[in-house]
Amino acid sequence: MNSQTENLLFSEDERKHEVAFKTIFETYYSSLCCFAVQYVKEDNAAEEIVQDVFLKIWEKRKTIRIESSLKSYLFRSVRNSCLNLIQHEKIKNLHIESTQKLFKQEINPDKFYLEVDLVKKIEESIDSLPEKRREIFRLCKEDGLKYKEIADKLNISVKTVEAQMGLALKTLREKLKNYRGSMFLFYFFTDK
Repeated sequence: MNSQTENLLFSEDERKHEVAFKTIFETYYSSLCCFAVQYVKEDNAAEEIVQDVFLKIWEKRKTIRIESSLKSYLFRSVRNSCLNLIQHEKIKNLHIESTQKLFKQEINPDKFYLEVDLVKKIEESIDSLPEKRREIFRLCKEDGLKYKEIADKLNISVKTVEAQMGLALKTLREKLKNYRGSMFLFYFFTDK
């Protein structure tokens, strides 16, 4: 490969670009694929990497500046792309392993049913609150509104919201006292 062909790749003449690119592609494609296989150990992946490198060169042919020889640039680009793929595969495999470990963990049926029962009990307890108190509680805990926002929305005083929330929490603590060990309840038993 002579430097004149390399220079034509980056010339202003589009027709010369194509001729030079085709020549460069035909000259280096096979050796770059063999080089990439040494890293990624798979023909298809190696070919994709080499094709991507050539595609990037073609797309950036008007702005790319290669300081070293084109051959060095091509091999360095393929090497970097191979290393990036290897790193990506390692991360992907670690994620797959951790997900598999998570799903392989044994589910404690007693704990599962306890949590399902707890959710049901919480809903029943909230539903048993007087209507206005239930509405205030849901606005606070489910919608995340502050006491002032609830007061403004319902056109009542902040003191009324505080009093109703206090009564709601007291009632829920009493109805759910058998589930005190659950961290899930911590959210409901804390006041804003």
